[in-house]
Amino acid sequence: MREALVRWAGGMAFEARVGSGHTIVMDASREVGGEDRGPRPGELLLAALGGCTGMDIVSILQKMRVDFDRVEVAVEAEAREEYPKYYDRFRVIYRVFGNDVPADKVKRAVQLSEERYCSVGALFSHGAKITHRIEINGEPVE
Repeated sequence: MREALVRWAGGMAFEARVGSGHTIVMDASREVGGEDRGPRPGELLLAALGGCTGMDIVSILQKMRVDFDRVEVAVEAEAREEYPKYYDRFRVIYRVFGNDVPADKVKRAVQLSEERYCSVGALFSHGAKITHRIEINGEPVE
C-alpha cells in the first residue's frame, strides 16, 4: 500500500509527505488567498501522468535497445466548466530526441505504456478521454 500524509501549512498551503520520504509543498495562487509557495494539486496530477508514462517510455525504449538523447512528455488537460472542475480530457505529447530513433519502436513503447503499464493513466482513463501525439526530434510521427 502507498500513502501520503498531507498537513496544513498555513494560509492555503499544504505539505505532503509521501511514502518514499519526499516532501511536496502545494499552495494556491495569490488571487485566491494563497502565497504561491508551490504547485496546485491539479498541476501535480498532470506531472504525475507525465512522469508515470515517461518512466515507462524510457524503460521500454532501453529494453528495446533504442538509442535516444532525451525524452520529454508534455501533458495538456481541460477541466469541466462546472464544479467539481475535474480534468475530463488529457493530451499527452511524447517527444523523443536522438539520431535515427525508430518511430515504430516509439509507437510501441507509447502503446505499452498507455495500455498496460502506466497506473496513473489507467486511473484517469476511467473517467477522462486521453489522446496522444508522438514527436521525434521535433517532427510529428503519424
